[in-house]
Amino acid sequence: MPSVVGLLEQHELAARRRVDGLREEADRIQAELATAEQEWLEWTIARERVGAVLSAPGGDSVDAVVAERPGGAGAEAEVQASPPVAAKAKSQVPVWREGLAVSALSADYQRILAALADRVRLGQGPLTCQEMVSAFGMDVVPARVEALRPKAKRLVARGWLAEPAPGRYTLARDVSGSDGGS
Repeated sequence: MPSVVGLLEQHELAARRRVDGLREEADRIQAELATAEQEWLEWTIARERVGAVLSAPGGDSVDAVVAERPGGAGAEAEVQASPPVAAKAKSQVPVWREGLAVSALSADYQRILAALADRVRLGQGPLTCQEMVSAFGMDVVPARVEALRPKAKRLVARGWLAEPAPGRYTLARDVSGSDGGS
């Protein structure tokens, strides 16, 4: 008959193996998530670039944009020869200023501002990231909450939001969540 200490060591070893296996699986999932996020970012950038090309003044085709470049049609070969521009890892958040529209922000940031504008409109206080995730109708899990936190912090740093208490966010003074910007 094995000793109590021996049984405890067996259980400890089994638990350690389970923890190691789960950590390996978590690392694999984290790597897969990073790859998926990068792919999503690349598609978002592609959509934004296509939108910029199609909304170019004086036309809605690539030919119109190429014709506007110095050198006219010859610039097309120049564009193909130049290396592609590296994608930026994060969405750009401009510094807030009077008259800057909320539409200058990406959809995720607009969503945060809209949720906080609703709170202000209803006379309610600041929101935590956990409360924002819940307000967006998503599962309140640490991964989603922690994915939202840097976005809120970035909005605070750029003057769109205020953080009156650690981890609690509201619209900055003079900012409205409407498309008016101020």
